[in-house]
Amino acid sequence: MIDDRSGPKVGVLLPFTNCNLEPDLALLRPPGVTFHMARLGGYDADEIPGSDQMAGLGRTDMSEALRLISGVRPAAVLYGCTSATLTHGPAFDRDLAATIQASSGARSITAAGAVVAALRDLGATRIGFASPYVREVNDQAVVFLTSEGLEIVACADIGRDLGNYGQGELMPDEIFDLACRANGSDVQAVVLSCTDMRAVEVIDRVEAVVGKPVVTSNQAMVFTLCQTLGIPLPTGPFGRLYA
Repeated sequence: MIDDRSGPKVGVLLPFTNCNLEPDLALLRPPGVTFHMARLGGYDADEIPGSDQMAGLGRTDMSEALRLISGVRPAAVLYGCTSATLTHGPAFDRDLAATIQASSGARSITAAGAVVAALRDLGATRIGFASPYVREVNDQAVVFLTSEGLEIVACADIGRDLGNYGQGELMPDEIFDLACRANGSDVQAVVLSCTDMRAVEVIDRVEAVVGKPVVTSNQAMVFTLCQTLGIPLPTGPFGRLYA
């Protein structure tokens, strides 16, 4: 069978230690689309990714990465780190997307912006939020989402400070348990935030237990990508958002 690569080319900017966004995009790949990666620095891989480190990643100079990714003539560029803009706020997130678009000539989608867009598409306003972030970044994520008109009625973190590699090494069973702890009677949708967390693999499993939609950073980015470019969603066990 010949692999269809006739669709749009999509650039992806991701932190240099992220090991799960690329496999997730392979799972989520819409028909014909190809993804092309450029890695970003601006943080210390050996430090706990706290607020200052993630905010620093958001401010890092992307000019060379954007120059190189523009070589594939992308139709869109994904900014594949949620916490890098959650730590700054929605205005920063929108400005970053505008900068990427101006520099690349492509449509721009951020992970944080895609999560908000997905929740709006679902009509969910009361959210259960879960992530592998340290507590201070979780708190900033709550502020970000609240300022976008969402109410965080439940919040769960992993319970320990994970390093940059530790977030990506969480196993699906741990992520399932984390998601269930973010559920509650008032929750309309559960968010699993982090592009380096293996959340896509547990979407259907969590939805079957909590009876509510699950939105993950990577699932939301591809959903918003498909809406932005007017292309079909991929088929697979990717939750109610894709139904």
